Amino acid sequence: MPLLTPDLPFGQPPFGLLRDQVATVIDLVCRGADAALPDLRPGMLEVPTTHVVRKAMRRVKAALSLSNLEIRGEQELDDMTTADPTILGRIDITLKFPHQFGIEDAYVAIECKRVGSAFAELNARYVTQGVDRFVTGQYAAGHDWGFMLGYVLVLPVEDVVKAIDHRIRWTYGEQAKLLVENGHALALAILEGALVQNSSHAIRLKHIFIDMTATAPQHDVEGGQVGEISAL
Repeated sequence: MPLLTPDLPFGQPPFGLLRDQVATVIDLVCRGADAALPDLRPGMLEVPTTHVVRKAMRRVKAALSLSNLEIRGEQELDDMTTADPTILGRIDITLKFPHQFGIEDAYVAIECKRVGSAFAELNARYVTQGVDRFVTGQYAAGHDWGFMLGYVLVLPVEDVVKAIDHRIRWTYGEQAKLLVENGHALALAILEGALVQNSSHAIRLKHIFIDMTATAPQHDVEGGQVGEISAL
């Protein structure tokens, strides 16, 4: 008689999400980011901004009595094939729905990055240090869905989307282009793109862009020294 349960649970695959679960993630992210705004300040870096957003998401979850998911902090990813610490990653925000409980590799990954129409370097990092981690399988290996949360420091968001979409298509091909999705009242834009993970598995990424202009570093924006902005 085996003592361990099978790797995959009986029934719904642990790496998949239903449409209403995808919608729940989007709604919770948008509401959480909006609720976080009073606690954010100009010049706040990416990591502390995400800490505030994550705490706000937990408050929103409690207020909405959402008992069917968990919101977790940074999830550290282990790689058992090498001791090289440079390939280890930390996903900014992770969620778990009931069908994913008890399975360490099953989660909803949300990677957060600052972007802006005046910040070409940050827009590039959104792809090279965000989207690419889903493509390589460093994040959400084998998952059907992943989520990117863009903190928009400088409007218009259309310029941000154009720059990121161009970078994605240039890097991964035309089939990876971003498509506009139904919006959310608290989001500047929501888009979706399909990517090939590890050369074989298809993963879809939702891109949620939120107005975070109140947190933009005023000196960099007003003084024109956008190249000096910190990446963190």
